[in-house]
Amino acid sequence: MARAALEAARASAKSRAKQPGRRATGGANRSKRRRWSGAGPDDRDPQPLGRLASRVATDHGWAERLAGGNVFGKWAKLVGEDVAEHAKPIALSDGELTVQADSTAWATQLRLLQRELIKRIAAGVGDGVVKKMKIQGPQAPNWRFGPRHAPGRGPRDTYG
Repeated sequence: MARAALEAARASAKSRAKQPGRRATGGANRSKRRRWSGAGPDDRDPQPLGRLASRVATDHGWAERLAGGNVFGKWAKLVGEDVAEHAKPIALSDGELTVQADSTAWATQLRLLQRELIKRIAAGVGDGVVKKMKIQGPQAPNWRFGPRHAPGRGPRDTYG
């Protein structure tokens, strides 16, 4: 029974291939078949990987996040080596870049240079990625440990 079904299928395939004006490879879909791209550039031509990656990022709406990632990746190049030694970017959300300085003096200096730094970042990454900066000084130690705390000022004269 299986052999008879196989022979019937083979016979119908041969009869379809021998019909005039029809191809065995799907002549019915001939009008939908893509043509060659020709001499001019086309989307089907080989593309550089960077161009394809930027197209995928734009199509999926990732371009803003990638531009924000460039701020972190190129920080030393964007703001300069001496500033990058004493400050590092912490977060970027809604155009506000949070930067932490390693001393209060550098935090004050960065606040004074804020407009210049925003211009440098815009020139290197793109306009509108960083609209304003929030500069933080160094983090003070936290003396609160555990779930319960005693009211008051906490340890003060510990180092003297």
